[in-house]
Amino acid sequence: VQPPEKPLQAEEWNRLRESFQSPEIFEEVMFNSMVRCNSPIDVAKSLLTHVAKNNGDIAYNLLLKYLALCVQQGQTSEIRDVYDIMKIRFKILESGAYNLFIKGLCNSDQWRMGLTLLEEVKKIMIPSRTNYESCIKAASRHQEMNLAFELYHEMLAKDLVPTLDVLQAFFDFSRGMKGAELQKELFGVLLYLRENQIYPHKTFMWTIKLWFESMPGGNWRGHLTNIKDSGQCPVCNHQLEDSDLTEEEYNNLRERIIRDVIHGTDTFRKTSPQEFEAFQTFVENRLPFDIVIDGLNVSHIKPRRMQCENLFDAVNCLAKENTRLLVLGRKHMLINSSNWKREVMKEMQNKADFFFAENISEDDAFLLYATLRSGKHCKFVTRDFLRDHKACLSDSMTRHLFRKWQRGHQIVTGILVIYRVNSKKMFLSLFIQQPAFSYDCVVQTTGDTWHIPYKDSFEEKYSYQVPRKWLCIQQQ
Repeated sequence: VQPPEKPLQAEEWNRLRESFQSPEIFEEVMFNSMVRCNSPIDVAKSLLTHVAKNNGDIAYNLLLKYLALCVQQGQTSEIRDVYDIMKIRFKILESGAYNLFIKGLCNSDQWRMGLTLLEEVKKIMIPSRTNYESCIKAASRHQEMNLAFELYHEMLAKDLVPTLDVLQAFFDFSRGMKGAELQKELFGVLLYLRENQIYPHKTFMWTIKLWFESMPGGNWRGHLTNIKDSGQCPVCNHQLEDSDLTEEEYNNLRERIIRDVIHGTDTFRKTSPQEFEAFQTFVENRLPFDIVIDGLNVSHIKPRRMQCENLFDAVNCLAKENTRLLVLGRKHMLINSSNWKREVMKEMQNKADFFFAENISEDDAFLLYATLRSGKHCKFVTRDFLRDHKACLSDSMTRHLFRKWQRGHQIVTGILVIYRVNSKKMFLSLFIQQPAFSYDCVVQTTGDTWHIPYKDSFEEKYSYQVPRKWLCIQQQ
């Protein structure tokens, strides 16, 4: 439906409604269209008035759509009017309405009312990440950094994960501001990036650089660089942290993961203790392995190919120079089918050890156990990020070690090459492992230097690709 360009009278709205194929949803469709086309507010208001006169009141969902248009256009007084109407009519609002009210008010000169609404939300539900971020950005824009950080810590305490957008806002709006406490908070944001293995994108990286260089009396200078293979920074000659865990760190990590993750609360939700015991015996009798493969996960890498072919490529590619492979499979792989050919499975079993779990089992615990029991050299192959297991580790030091170990041991898989033979398209599946860097690829500091790895472009999802570009910041 194309919205009118100017407000209509009651009979004009009636004529439009009658000509519409489903008159009962006309208003809803019309409001959706107004939001999409960003219609003038007086046009939307004339429809709202028409509905109120006809029906005696206005349904919640129509008020919400009108509110969305007001927020989109920054119509602060209208947002406040809709709030007053909805609070009288509905008493309690749902999260979608609060998201819009808080966002709309926080983007206006009445941003403190957004904070009041956040307090209102807290009494009835856990505020959303969007609620917090709207308030944090508003406080930051008005240079109320103490308030912004107070909200940020509250948000983290509720296990809400901040977007890069709000983390960038802290550096954007703190530029040139004095204060040891503020500096400490911003260093804390950089350490948050480190702990969670987050790589800022280029725009965010520039914001960090400009903040450091604007620090009154700080004398910081930033340079973009590539770290040498040895782990030395060409700008400041500082040696980055080693990527290897020490023997003590590795043993501690292994004990913690086996205790908290593998024998923790969630392991046997999808597997039986008996099956896991059988797997442990299987592994202990065949140790050590060089590479452990999550067979089912890898078999889905190229959706339009037979799953056994994808896995066959991985095994072939990795089974070189007496490498000892363990493939974690499922029992259904042993049944001859269109995806799992018996002869291909037999050929793979000549090149690798296979353990076939029940079809409902959880692979990750098996994967971690076999890899960690095999020793520091052992790598693993999966496209999963293992976020859940990191969450089971209670202290930040162990979580950091887990991520560091993961960065050095997880083999990345991908379809790299498509080539043609006699005009027939052929796929070559390559399983690539990023070169094992001698240095650790996370934000790091010595106090008078910071080294920050960054990506060229923004990525919403986690990527296994470790950045090769770095920002080196040093105090002159």
